[in-house]
Amino acid sequence: MQRTFRKYHRAIALIISLPILLTVLTGILATFVREWGLSLGVSSGWLLKIHTGEIFNLEGIYPILDGVGLLGLVVTGLSMSGIFKRKKQKPAR
Repeated sequence: MQRTFRKYHRAIALIISLPILLTVLTGILATFVREWGLSLGVSSGWLLKIHTGEIFNLEGIYPILDGVGLLGLVVTGLSMSGIFKRKKQKPAR
């Protein structure tokens, strides 16, 4: 069972890593540009279009895919960690 979860975890991580990285970086940069007045040569509006997937015409599904991918990573990661395993009872002597 753990081997299966490891396989799924690896596949999900490979697929979701680039969109999540793009979301995180553009969110941080948009905040820097908008709130702190940092000049990067791009507007915060353009960064937010990338952040929400609007620039790729995926604004309706992009956040959902990010969320489902992260949930999949959390579920498979927690199941591999052994947190939910039952501890074996020692026989009474």
